[in-house]
Amino acid sequence: MKIVIAGGHGQIARRLGRLLAARGDSVVGIVRNPAHSSDLRADGMNPVVCDLEKASCDDVAAILSETDAVVFAAGAGPGSGAARKHTVDHQAAAVLADAALQAGVRRYVMVSTRGAGSPPPAHADEVWAAYVHAKTAADEYLMAQDLEWTVLRPAALTNEPGTRTVRLTAERSVGEVTRDDVAQVLASLLDTPATAGLVLELAEGPDPIRAAVAHAAETRTGQPVGSLGCSGAQPER
Repeated sequence: MKIVIAGGHGQIARRLGRLLAARGDSVVGIVRNPAHSSDLRADGMNPVVCDLEKASCDDVAAILSETDAVVFAAGAGPGSGAARKHTVDHQAAAVLADAALQAGVRRYVMVSTRGAGSPPPAHADEVWAAYVHAKTAADEYLMAQDLEWTVLRPAALTNEPGTRTVRLTAERSVGEVTRDDVAQVLASLLDTPATAGLVLELAEGPDPIRAAVAHAAETRTGQPVGSLGCSGAQPER
């Protein structure tokens, strides 16, 4: 597969890029900062410099030529203000969706966040509230498009080593999940097209990742679903 990751220098994105490149996929990482290109090359990805806050749909569609799937893993990141939650976490995700449609890319996997889809708590600070609103708007925009989308909402992110076991359901996620495990889940979602149309909440749990993803797909289709195996097939993200 050829997979394009928006926000290619993010912590989850780099983990995912290394996984996909190691199994033989062609991986393009979109980055805003040219200085990050060498890190992506070391990970096995092909960097493309493009500022998604400023790029047009045509600009991004050109990057997506002959692509099999896109993953939105970009984010304004910690230390950014409320305004950039809108321009990056919402608008850039929407531009990527529009570009995917224009380029004929059907598969779109969104890295969302816990709390998206509901109003932020009344006690939330302004920036976190803006982040939740932006991610909710991005998810809703994507879900309204004629794409084979999957929205993944991880619980609180940690840098602990991955366990390769998770809880993946349609119910609100609580607790934590490692970035390693998020990347593994994303790779498995890309391998499992039958998860299209699902909004999935992710946290640490007892289920092996591939089994958890297959079960999620079965809840949508009503039939056992296996991975296709595509090789040669406000936290900072």
